[in-house]
Amino acid sequence: MSSEPETTSQPRLPASPRLRALPMVIFGSRWLQLPLYLGLIVAQCVYIALFVKELWHLSWHALDLTEQQIMMSVLALIDVVMISNLLVMVIVGGYETFVSRLDLQGHPDEPEWLGHVNASVLKIKLAMAIIGISSIALLRTFIEAGNLGSGRASFTEQGVMWQVLIHITFVASAIGIAFVDRLSDTAARNHE
Repeated sequence: MSSEPETTSQPRLPASPRLRALPMVIFGSRWLQLPLYLGLIVAQCVYIALFVKELWHLSWHALDLTEQQIMMSVLALIDVVMISNLLVMVIVGGYETFVSRLDLQGHPDEPEWLGHVNASVLKIKLAMAIIGISSIALLRTFIEAGNLGSGRASFTEQGVMWQVLIHITFVASAIGIAFVDRLSDTAARNHE
């Protein structure tokens, strides 16, 4: 018999320091966000039902619709998908950043962006998703703009102008967020 101690293949983790009561409560409060992320999963299910309803309507009435109506239906489907993608980014990225690790390393379905997600990356990804959603909505408005003279449009010229201004504001905000993030990264690298 050998008197040598057995070696394990897993390295020992250092013992985590015990937190005092107040820091423990504050740190533990991050779990209060869990019901919010679960609620967003329910919202995702609602968007799945909306997508199926829109797809069913498009498929069932495809021969009765004009090309413009089909295009509008397809854009509505794309809009639902983009909002759903935004929900996934918020749910997965937010949970990983603010609540707890998902421990997906090595999983074949691990999203590429999840490995380097932090609050800054999440903000930029969300801003880009919002711009994409706004772009689809604006495209739908421009397609319907041909109906302004016919009285069939559901918006006014002033409404279109506001929608364009809001979209430009989203784009400017995203550029501002990316610029500030780049400045902070440069400052952090120079400080090291």
